[in-house]
Amino acid sequence: MKSVILLVVFFASSLVLATSSHYVKGYTKKDGTYVKGHRATNPNRTQRDNWSSKPNINPYTGKQGTKEPKK
Repeated sequence: MKSVILLVVFFASSLVLATSSHYVKGYTKKDGTYVKGHRATNPNRTQRDNWSSKPNINPYTGKQGTKEPKK
């Protein structure tokens, strides 16, 4: 029973991640620096749910946010 619950939680969280983020293609900046493609949260009216904001954790990299969220 526990394994079934874990599977349901895993798939539900995967669905939430898939619908709350999008893929950004890699690009070259004006100074010649290449930025690799990556996933980003979808735009909205707050920065509190961005993966780079404290205390959030990026589910794809495991890195904790370092930026103070703005209102």
